[in-house]
Amino acid sequence: MRYDWTPLWRSTIGFDRLFDVLDEVQRTSEETYPPYNIERTGENQFQISVALAGFAPDDVTLTVEQNVLALEGRRAEKDDRHFLHRGISARSFKRQFTLADHVEVKGARFENGLLIVDLMREIPEAMKPRRIAINGAAANQIEAKAA
Repeated sequence: MRYDWTPLWRSTIGFDRLFDVLDEVQRTSEETYPPYNIERTGENQFQISVALAGFAPDDVTLTVEQNVLALEGRRAEKDDRHFLHRGISARSFKRQFTLADHVEVKGARFENGLLIVDLMREIPEAMKPRRIAINGAAANQIEAKAA
């Protein structure tokens, strides 16, 4: 089932990116290949594991552009093979993951037929909460001069 976000577009301002993400989720929820896991490995750390049996690192391209992590796989088929049963898929694919602001890819590696992508949320110092000191002595001095 697809949702129409048009009524919300008419009454909201500045939520364009949110609606784009929701549209992307609707489109990609139908895709099931290749299978993957998304795991939280720490407070600000995440890991995506993608099952890529039969793919080599040279068959896979991983790119990040404007908060979108794109994974693309192309595998050259050998024509001289004759399968009696083919249960391991080797088809080309493209899968995208939308990353939140300040989530960065820290690395990627192949382990036991899985492509593992490590991610970390790094909030800039200017955006972190900070405590503001309240100076009580200055307020008392002002009151004393007024009296």
